This record gives sequence, C-alpha cells and structure tokens, in this order.
Amino acid sequence: MSSREVEERRRRGEGNRAVSASSRSCARILRSNVFNLYNSILFTIGAALLALGRYSDAFISVAIGLLNAVISAVQEIRAKRQLDRLQLLGRTAVVVVRDGRDTEVLPESIVRGDVVRVRPGDQLVVDGPVLEGAVEVDESLLTGESVAQLRAVGEDLLSGSHSVGGEGLQLARDVGAASYASRLTAEARRTVTDTTPLQRQVAFCVRLVMVVVVLMSGAILLQAELEGVTLVRVVQSAAVLSGLVPYGLFFLIVLAYTAGAVTSSRRGALVQRVNAVESVSNVDVLCTDKTGTLTTGRLTVAEVVPVGGQDADLVSAALGSMARSTAAANLTSTALAAHLPGKPCQVMEEVPFSSSLRWSAVRTDTAVWVLGAPEALAASLQGPDLTGEVQRRTAQGLRVLVFARAADDAGLRDQDGHPVLPTLVPLAVVALADELRPDVPETIARLQQEGIGLLVLSGDDPDTVAALATRASLAVTEPVHAAHLGELTDAELDAVVARSTVFGRVAPDQKERIVTSLRRQGHYVAMVGDGVNDAHALKAAQVGVAMRSGSSVARDVADVILLEDSLAALLPARREGRRIVAGIAISAQVFLTRVATQALIIVTVTMLGLGFPYSPAQTGLTLFTVGLPTLFLTAWARPRAPDPHLLLNLARFVLPAAVVTAGFAVAVYTFLYTSVTAGFDDPDIRDRMVAEFEAYTGLTYGVDADFVQTAAALGAQTGLSTFVSLASILLILFLEPPARLFAAWTTTSPDKRPVVLVAVLLAGLVTALVVPALRNYFGLTQPVGIIYEIALPLLLLWFLALGAAYRFRVMDRLLGLQDLRKG
Repeated sequence: MSSREVEERRRRGEGNRAVSASSRSCARILRSNVFNLYNSILFTIGAALLALGRYSDAFISVAIGLLNAVISAVQEIRAKRQLDRLQLLGRTAVVVVRDGRDTEVLPESIVRGDVVRVRPGDQLVVDGPVLEGAVEVDESLLTGESVAQLRAVGEDLLSGSHSVGGEGLQLARDVGAASYASRLTAEARRTVTDTTPLQRQVAFCVRLVMVVVVLMSGAILLQAELEGVTLVRVVQSAAVLSGLVPYGLFFLIVLAYTAGAVTSSRRGALVQRVNAVESVSNVDVLCTDKTGTLTTGRLTVAEVVPVGGQDADLVSAALGSMARSTAAANLTSTALAAHLPGKPCQVMEEVPFSSSLRWSAVRTDTAVWVLGAPEALAASLQGPDLTGEVQRRTAQGLRVLVFARAADDAGLRDQDGHPVLPTLVPLAVVALADELRPDVPETIARLQQEGIGLLVLSGDDPDTVAALATRASLAVTEPVHAAHLGELTDAELDAVVARSTVFGRVAPDQKERIVTSLRRQGHYVAMVGDGVNDAHALKAAQVGVAMRSGSSVARDVADVILLEDSLAALLPARREGRRIVAGIAISAQVFLTRVATQALIIVTVTMLGLGFPYSPAQTGLTLFTVGLPTLFLTAWARPRAPDPHLLLNLARFVLPAAVVTAGFAVAVYTFLYTSVTAGFDDPDIRDRMVAEFEAYTGLTYGVDADFVQTAAALGAQTGLSTFVSLASILLILFLEPPARLFAAWTTTSPDKRPVVLVAVLLAGLVTALVVPALRNYFGLTQPVGIIYEIALPLLLLWFLALGAAYRFRVMDRLLGLQDLRKG
C-alpha cells in the first residue's frame, strides 16, 4: 500500500483508532459524580432553600454537593490519567509494508488494508488473516489457553495475542473499534459498577431521614397556617429542618473513599472507582485466572532426567545448545536457554516447533537434536521405555517433553519438503512448569487466613491447573473440566461451584457464569484477570482486579489495577477498606444520633406549644458536636470486619442516645422556657430581662404581642443548645471508651486520642459560649447561672441514664432488636 492510499483511508475513518485507553472520559466521570443520589438530594434541598430566600443555607447545600463531586471526580480522573500513562508506556512500534519497504509506525497509525509484518515477541494490534508464512501465537489473554497455536496462511490472527514463534505477514482487515479487543471492551463497558453495601445502607438512612423531614415540615407548616405564624418563622423552621439531612455524612464518605484510594494506590493497588476501596473489604471469594496472575507467563525447567545411562552434564549442555541455536524462539526454548548451560551452534537445517507437529529439530555439524511431546516422538524412539517417567511427571501437572538425538544422519524433510522424524535415541525426559509469581504462595496463605476463599478459573487442562494451584499452597478439591458446565442448570452449577476450587478449560462466558453463581449464593466476589477473555468476568464481579502487565482491555474495565502485578497488594487495600468502613460506621452513629435527637426535640417541643426549639444559627454548633468529631474518628478508625447488621446496630446505638438525650433536653428547654416566661411577671427582674431581650430580638416589650414567647424561646434555646452540645461531645466517650466506666456500649479502646479530642471540643464549645462575637454568631444569649444550674446536674443524670440504657440493653428489650440480630 502506498502512503497516499494510507492517508485516504485514514481520512475515511478506516484507521486503527481503538476505544480510548480509559473506560470513561473526564466529562463522563464528572457527570456521574455530580448527579449521583447524594448530590441530587443536596441540590434539591438547595433549590428549596433558595425558593424560601435562605440564600446562605442554599449555598452551603449546593457547595457541599459540588465539593463531594469534585473530590471523588479528581481521584477517578487521577486514576484514569495514571492508567493512560501506563498504557502509553506499553505501546510498541509495529512494522508495516508501505511503498514496498518495511516501515515502523505506532499501532494507531495502521489503516485497514495495511500489511503488517509479524515477528516473535510482537503483540498483534489488528485482526486479519496470515498472508504469508506461519505464525505461532500465544492466545492466553484471549482464550486462557497457555499452549501456543500455529496460524498458517488464511487463518486469522486476533488483536490482543502475542507472536511467540515463526514469522509472517498479516492483512489488517479489522482495525480500531471493529477489532476483536475493541469490540469486547465496548461490550464490557455496558455493565454499571455496583453500589457497595455501605452506600446502599447510607442511602436507606438518607431516604428515611428525608421522609421524616418532609413529614415534619408538612406538620409544622400546617401548624403555622393554623396559628398564623409569620413567614420569617416558617422560613427559619424550614432551614432548621433541612439541616437534619446529614450533609456532612455525604462529604465524609467521599473524603474517606478518596483518601483510601490514594493510600491503596501508593501501596500497589490503583483504584479506578473510589467505592472499590470499600468493596475490597467485603470480598469473601477471590476468583483468579492462572496464566499471568498466579504465574508470570513464563516457563521454568523443573528437571532434566537423563535416560539410558546418558551423562547428565552432556545432555544438559546439548539441550541448552539446541535452545540457544533455534531461530524461532518460543517459551520452551527461552526457559531451557535460561536454565541450562550450552553455547549456540551453527544450524544447518531447522524444523521450528508447531502445534501441529508438536516437535522441533535442529541439524548442526555434529548431530541432529529433536525435542517434542512424548506421544509425537513415540513411533520414532528406540531404546528404553519412557512411559513411567512421563506419566509420573504428567500426573504432577508438568509439561513433559522428550529430548532425543537422531540415530543416523537422515534428513529432517521428505522429498516434498514436509518435516519427518528420523529414528531417534532418547537422551532425557524434560519437565517444564509454569513459573509461579514469587509472592503467590505467601499471599494465598494470608488471603485464606483472612477468610477469603479462592477459585482458579483457567483455560488450561484441569490437572495442570490443579498441580499449579497445589504448588501455590491452595487446597485443591477434584478439578472440574468446564466442557460440560454449559449443560448444567443454575442450581446444578451452584452445587458444583460450592464444592470446587479449580476449574480447567473454562471459556470466557463460563468464567462470567461461575462468578454469577457465586454472587447468587450470597458471596462478595473479586475477579482477578489479565486477559481479554477475563473482561466480562471482571465486570460481573463486585470487584474487578486487573494486572498491570495484562491486556489493556482488562485494565480498562477493572475497578482496581495491581501496579506491581502482585496479589499481595490486595491485602493492604482490604485493610484500608475495612478501616474506612469502620470509621464511617462510627461517624454514621454520631450523625444519625444528632438527626434523631433534634427531630424528637422539635416534635416534642412543638407538641407542647413552646415555640420552635432551634434557630438556623444554632445549628452551626454541629461543628463541635458532629463535624470535627466525625472527621477525626474516621481518620483514627481501626480496621474491622464489615458489620453484616450495620443498620440494626445503628438503630441499637442511635435510638437510646436520641431518646435519652431528647428527653433530658426537652426538660431543660421546658424549665427555661417557663422560667423566662415567669420572669416577666416578677417586678424585681423584669426590667433587666426586658432590656436584654429587646437587644437580642429587636422587638419591643408591650408593643409586639409575641415578645414574651420569642424571648422565652430564645433563652430556652440557649440552654437546650448548651446541654445537647455537651452531651453530644461526651457521647464520643461511649463510642471510644477510654476506661471501663464508659464501656457500656462497647469495649474499652486502646486509642486515647478521642479523649484528647473530647477535651479540645469542650474547650472550643466553652469559648463559643463566653466570647460575645462567637456567641452572637451561633445565635445564643449571654450565659446566666440558671442555665448551668440545671444543665450540668442533668448532664450527669443523662450520662448515668444512657450508660444504663446501653449496659442493660433497655431499647433492645423494649423493641425486640436482639431478636432481629439473631435472625
């Protein structure tokens, strides 16, 4: 093809422009993060607040949503760019025949109709038939079959495979998005990433809170209509009620996921989707391919056993020389040359290995050496019977070859040029094994200690896979040949999958079906693969894990990429995920306790007809009671197994805390409300109270009809906010008990940092109460003795009551929550 024809075809869109290196564009990443469930709720609330004229509150709601989106999107874009760099580094030039000569071009410069020269070591980047020569290809990344396949003239070579022997010319028939690898990539991307258990549980809590807020808002608006409450008061109430939605929990989850993704990436596991950090922590079954994941993709020499009294050193040197002398190097010759002594010899005649012959031979000036499968050489061998030696090693899952020498100087081809075997004298039985990755046995042992079951799904022979799995320290049951799995019903397949650990001759669609079977049985599945054939299984699993050295398709669709090709990187990623889940669970307890407590207080005080217990400014105190505590508690959390009863345990913690705290808080509010109201009837203190509350409220005593009610509510709100804030800070000591005195909900914590945090938060809260500027910012009145005279004693009673409620599981008994846990 001429350069002019190439340019014309490129202009017609016939270039090898494949699907982009990353499965999602930056625009798509931003769109998916901006318009997720959490942010949609925040934006809806922001729009409602904007309609009510609460511009600052609306800004906060929308800003938090956008900040959440930016943080998670930045991490995913960062991972995308890192993946793009990895794939860019992996690109190699391709040789095409243009204008009558060989020309090196990048893969994307190929056009349909190009003629590609294929040599050993090349990766095929387009689909098309062999035009000339014969090429031996490793299609393990496509089919899982590790034995190389010979492709002659007219037979197709597929993108994603590697040439390991022979040379030839290939027609670029299917390029770009039409190629096999690109079609598989596009098909695999149609699957949507799973939401994690924590995301689903938090989403349930958020929906529940939203329902409660809507119902409360409707009731309060109806009451306002009946009682003729001013529009300003309605707007203030709506602002407080919107604050019940746990904005900070959304932000905290995004922040924790992002921090975990960054930490995991530094430890060898590149996280492409931030929620995969949590998903890894839930995995209880790990499915892995063999070639390229458990193994390096190379062969290693297990042993060379001389036969018929041959000298071991001479045999090893001869075999090493043959391996170094062959022109068409392959995995076998490379392994032999690396393991055995010997020097290259001048080759006078050669028959390269092919899957049809299953043997290779070289003629030198001193001898004719032949290496091949025992059954392929059997008819030509003379001498000792090798059956026993071969069977013993085949039973161990080793690849067995026979090394022989021609008994005479006969040729290696017949009159028509076809390869033929001369009479052979056996020299040795050669056993080869797939090379295990060095850290695989230790990693598998550690994964099993973590309670993770392992399944090996391979395109290789089941016995070979089982032998390798045994070498990798995996407990192997009877290996399963996958040829008949397609005939099984789902129930029958579930039974086979439940009792087996090794599957051989597994087709790509069968990998996906096995993963689906595991999920159907309630397992949380991670699939580790490196080939094009693994793409669908990677997407079917809750966590898709790809090797960096694997195919670009596998890296493209995976949730996590192992940067050093080591399964060991999953262990720190799993610990990081468990730490994050534990931290968010603690933070959810704090957030939801605040929401439930405020909701109960608002409902109770409204029913008592004592005004509205909060002003929008006072909700800012959650900085001390929720915002800062959850940020630090999440960062300090220790790795723990995911709680299968998270929602139930949240209820078991939140309900007692909310009921007890709200009960005491309403008592404080009611006492102060009635005390302030009565104070206006006392001539000794009325004038002073009038002066102070006129300054706070902007109303005039005796002129504005609701002056007394407004003043009473404001004074009671200060006492209420003070009490609830103190109680919320002390609640941390129940979550992270520093001593047995506080260990009513859980066991004592070895981490003493939460105690320091409590002290700092108390100091900050006191500062906010006594500094006039801060006090005014949070909408509080000047502290007076009566507030502390009632709040502090009740705080002690609150501590004792809540401790008793947790210690004796009062709420569990009343509601029967312990029965739900058993169920």
